[in-house]
Amino acid sequence: MQVFEDYNLKVKKTFNATSNEEVLTVSEAGQRLGLSKDQMKDYVDRNKLTKVSIARSVHRYLLLKSEIDQIVHPK
Repeated sequence: MQVFEDYNLKVKKTFNATSNEEVLTVSEAGQRLGLSKDQMKDYVDRNKLTKVSIARSVHRYLLLKSEIDQIVHPK
């Protein structure tokens, strides 16, 4: 039996394997900040966080883990 893998997680896994910059899905970033996925999308737009585009999709993107870490653990 095949296990369903979320498309965003699949793209994240591929991106992290081929890049030196680690990324998170919108849902994962929201969980770190205690926000829902929709609240996180609003937060990203309001605070102009970097969106890593996913090919062939206008509405899907990943977020830089380093930016989220700076928000969660400011220096």
